[in-house]
Amino acid sequence: MASNSSKPQSVHDFTVKDTKGNDVDLSIYKGKVLLIVNVASQCGLTNSNYTELTKLYEKYKDQGLEILAFPCNQFGSQEPGSNEEIEQFACTRFKAEYPIFDKVDVNGSNAAPIYKFLKSSKGGFLGDSIKWNFSKFLVDKEGRVVDRYAPTTSPLSIEKDIKKLLEKA
Repeated sequence: MASNSSKPQSVHDFTVKDTKGNDVDLSIYKGKVLLIVNVASQCGLTNSNYTELTKLYEKYKDQGLEILAFPCNQFGSQEPGSNEEIEQFACTRFKAEYPIFDKVDVNGSNAAPIYKFLKSSKGGFLGDSIKWNFSKFLVDKEGRVVDRYAPTTSPLSIEKDIKKLLEKA
């Protein structure tokens, strides 16, 4: 009984929805380094972020990196499409092979529980709120949030941090 009311200790304690509405238990990513990103299709940062995320994924997926993309329409309504449209956009235009999940809110009272956890683990410069599309959270193999990066931080610039976590036993 106590386990239900206990506070989540790691990202692995959460279940999220995929773009088809199916539950995905994030404990399947135990032992993987995760980069969790709130994405949008119509943002000024879209091209550079999706392009670099794909590069990182291709380079490190076999070493244990997973990128988890959560579409969000809370910033300038820049992710208005359906889950299907979002997935098609990312996979066709940017060859995204990493999982794209159900569209979520990342701020406010309806924020997805996973985002409440991420923000409480690593507050940003503007307190806890996610500032814009493409905020990034780096999570270690145990599901602990290690770092948080601004939307303008390029994915390739955090490659060294990812490598460090991948090299840890």
